[in-house]
Amino acid sequence: MLPRWLPESVPGIVVGGAGALILGAVIGRAADLSALIGTGGYVFGAGLLLAIGLFGSTYAIDLRALREDLPGVVAAVTLGVVLKASLIAGVMVLAFGRSEYVVLGIAVAQIDPLSVAALGRDGRMSPRARSLLSAWASFDDPMTVLLTLYVAGYAYAAAGHEGAPAAAGGGAGGYASGLALNAALLAGVLLLWWAGRRAAPLLPSSPRARRTGVTLAGLLVVAMLVIAAANMLMLAVGVAGLFLRTKAFGKALDRAVGGAFLVAFLALGLFLARGVDVVPGFVLGLAAFGAQAVVALGVMPLFVRGLDRRDRIALGLGQQNGITAVLITLTLERDFPGTVAIVGPAVITVNLLHGTAQVLSAHPPRFGRGQSDKEERDPGSERPLPQEEPSGQGPLTLGSLARSRTAPGPLPDGRSPA
Repeated sequence: MLPRWLPESVPGIVVGGAGALILGAVIGRAADLSALIGTGGYVFGAGLLLAIGLFGSTYAIDLRALREDLPGVVAAVTLGVVLKASLIAGVMVLAFGRSEYVVLGIAVAQIDPLSVAALGRDGRMSPRARSLLSAWASFDDPMTVLLTLYVAGYAYAAAGHEGAPAAAGGGAGGYASGLALNAALLAGVLLLWWAGRRAAPLLPSSPRARRTGVTLAGLLVVAMLVIAAANMLMLAVGVAGLFLRTKAFGKALDRAVGGAFLVAFLALGLFLARGVDVVPGFVLGLAAFGAQAVVALGVMPLFVRGLDRRDRIALGLGQQNGITAVLITLTLERDFPGTVAIVGPAVITVNLLHGTAQVLSAHPPRFGRGQSDKEERDPGSERPLPQEEPSGQGPLTLGSLARSRTAPGPLPDGRSPA
């Protein structure tokens, strides 16, 4: 149950995430966990959280809407990611004059799928817009990885280092082998899923047999998530969420996504306890949030037709960062010390901006005492200015409130006036 002073538009899981973040920071300050952060176990745990978020995000996508908006999804995860990373990096380099800060644009350019999956029941977005945002969040990660391979090399040289950075991994060859492994994992999982669906009608139709089938299907998904987390095969997980669907997964997946969201913010608190660089972090978070608005409002309408104004604004406010940014930052920290201290507060800045924007969009501020009870008038005329017709589901506005007060109501016997 939420405290009374919190707006109803604030989801309870956001309050839980804030508490987990504070708890993680307290634990990180009380105990030196610097040796744990960046180890294989920590990276695997973070990868598992990311895999759960990816699967939950794509599992919730409306496939019909995805087919209709496929050009928009492709544009978002290719052109959109590159443009966002370029805008963010440009702001950081111009603001601080350090060429190596170009890597920071990559770290926060993607939208965190775990946050989108956990907070994806925003009633102010249409199912079409939610599906578009979920697909955007789920499939922009591979593009971010590809950018990391190439941009890290440039930034490493710009910082005055010799040789190749560890973040580049195996270069283009490593990226190609990663795609092959993703394809192999996806093919194996889909084959087992198809075989199970074909065998299901041959089994007895007893409740016990159905429970056994659901258990086996769940174990297949869990095994896929573990393998993906151990080898960072996240593309396979994202695509699998479009096909591995059954009603029996609904409640369990909701709990898993919610739990992963809280654990991710606990880990983020440990991450922040290592120290923060507030000013660059704030500028980075502000640039990331603004870059999403630029791409969503300026570029996406060229590829996605028919979105109403409310959905366009919701996509423009859709930037969220979390465990994905943490994973990329841990990778970059080895070659670019101080990345953690900047990205940590940037993640908090982005999420605070996102939460504030959601609250304000649900409860638009009123300016002027008693103004909500008056019609806006032209200074030179006694007639009220024309107002847009309300959408029926939109937020309360001055014009709609005025019309509701002047519109004729029902007669005492319940009949509508002629």
